[in-house]
Amino acid sequence: MLFTIPDLLCAEAVVDLRDRLHAIPLVDGKSTAGWHAKTVKQNQQLAAKTAKPLAAEIQQTILKHPLFQSAARPQQIQMIRFNRYSDGMAYGRHTDNALMNGGRTDLSFTLFLSDPDSYEGGELVVESLDSEQPYKLPAGSMLVYPATSLHRVEPVTAGVRWAAIGWVQSQIRQGDQREILFELDTARRSLFNKYGKTDEFDLITKSLSNLLRQWVE
Repeated sequence: MLFTIPDLLCAEAVVDLRDRLHAIPLVDGKSTAGWHAKTVKQNQQLAAKTAKPLAAEIQQTILKHPLFQSAARPQQIQMIRFNRYSDGMAYGRHTDNALMNGGRTDLSFTLFLSDPDSYEGGELVVESLDSEQPYKLPAGSMLVYPATSLHRVEPVTAGVRWAAIGWVQSQIRQGDQREILFELDTARRSLFNKYGKTDEFDLITKSLSNLLRQWVE
């Protein structure tokens, strides 16, 4: 399942974060790429130690967002990195590592930190079985997508593209199961908002809870 979280960060928070990023030295993005990804990765990023305080702040914001909680069912966020693309930089077609920091990666996310009008190119392109979709979200918005997918960042031809990227291990390994749970949760919340605690709400809640008992790892 692929979904967006609009305005995860407000405009003021994005500006503050970018100002702090500009003050921190960068390293070659190839330093954290696998042996095959190094051949297609051209960007810069914050070193892990210097990025740690900022990553902790972003992680708290992401984990407490209700849409992320319901759709991702996060067990933990494995890692968050901050990357920068300037003129000519890109990240070619690749798939993310299945394991990071000793845990599984079920979902990937990109939190866009640059205004779309401030740079040209730089679209995140996510492939599916028979199509591909480019994404260039407003600053402060986040795209969450399956870590199993092939994806790429198109070359930046003008301006600078900042983003925070990360990977999630879900409590629910299977994507189709996460989608079922999300739809049930969405339906029961809608029923509750319209009609309050009804018999139908109770039945959906029971089914949701019982499926969680079967599927949570």
